[in-house]
Amino acid sequence: MTEQPKIHRFPSFERLVARLRDDFHSGGHDFVLLYAYNGTGKTRLSMEFKAAGKSKNAGSPDTLYFNAYTEDLFAWDNDLQADRKRVYRLNSASRFFSGIKELALEESIQSYLGRYTDFDFDIDYANWTISFSKGEAEHIKVSRGEENIFVWCLFMAICERVIDAHPSYDWVKFFYIDDPISSLDDNNAIAVASDLAKLLRKAKDRIKVVVSSHHGLFFNVVCNELKNSKTKRYFLHRPNRGAEFTLRATDETPFFHHVAMLSEIRKAADSGMLYTYHFNMLRSILEKTATFFGKKDFSACLEGVGDEALYSRALNLLSHGKY
Repeated sequence: MTEQPKIHRFPSFERLVARLRDDFHSGGHDFVLLYAYNGTGKTRLSMEFKAAGKSKNAGSPDTLYFNAYTEDLFAWDNDLQADRKRVYRLNSASRFFSGIKELALEESIQSYLGRYTDFDFDIDYANWTISFSKGEAEHIKVSRGEENIFVWCLFMAICERVIDAHPSYDWVKFFYIDDPISSLDDNNAIAVASDLAKLLRKAKDRIKVVVSSHHGLFFNVVCNELKNSKTKRYFLHRPNRGAEFTLRATDETPFFHHVAMLSEIRKAADSGMLYTYHFNMLRSILEKTATFFGKKDFSACLEGVGDEALYSRALNLLSHGKY
């Protein structure tokens, strides 16, 4: 019988961060990949990782991160008076943009952006704004998904300059990337994961990288793309939404996260404490089950369970609504 990987327990974010950083310093790994479903605390973990670097380096950061906070560095100016010249404003005070004027990022951004969408952009460095266009339509407001993918492409372009040792980013020793594909379909999720892995392979001799995600397909692609590198892969779990975290290595065994999801759903059903992420988990499990059996839709897994169409519709609504 194959020995099961040991589950390591951590009572706090600080202890968990110390373990991840030790995987780089003592373990000699280039990449640490974390799978964790929503609600585990991935975003908070990325910020604690950054804070640990600042503490260690007397207030000087060592981590360039991409997470939910990255999107907050951008804000729309919708030109409410004239309603014509909508622009996307950059927070010029952030160190994230410390060398952007000198980097000439447009070509690199466009090389990524063109793979995922069809709008164009123009950066006004004097006013720290970005305007978007499609065809003859100028100063348009792009969708939330397009907005997110633009921020991601900008981040990737900055990462290229970091890897090339641009002096504006010589402080960066780590990338921490958390869930970059929340608004993408599966095809773009695969493309983003593949592009990211290609970039990270170039970074391995200079930058250490943590990638965390709740998206199973994205995580699998990154794992497969980096399988020949010094990579540590974990399932990150927070039992009962408590203060303790667990790490279980997935290097030699199939992913454990589906078992954890089923356990979490069982507890939720028994307690009656249901939240949107529980329905996301259930839908994810049903979709993968349907795919395994060659079915077209997850509703095939509901055959014989009361009104199949009603349950399918309810699961769709509860996975996306604010309940």
